[in-house]
Amino acid sequence: MNSLLRLPDVMQATGLSRASVYLNASNGLITTPIKIGQRSAAWPESEIEAINRARIAGKSENDIKVLVTKLLRERSEQY
Repeated sequence: MNSLLRLPDVMQATGLSRASVYLNASNGLITTPIKIGQRSAAWPESEIEAINRARIAGKSENDIKVLVTKLLRERSEQY
């Protein structure tokens, strides 16, 4: 089962600040969160891990944007 990460966990996993997480999401460099409540959101852990692996591998921003698009497409097909 895929765990969900809340914002503090995403910040810790990526090393990004709160503002940077949302800026990266709006720029297509990280997946957008899933609404899990009226005032709460979370990210699938597998998506954050895949993005981190791409960054560690030295992938370009374009490559990461392609990955994020793929992850979001898979998310919509899966759920």
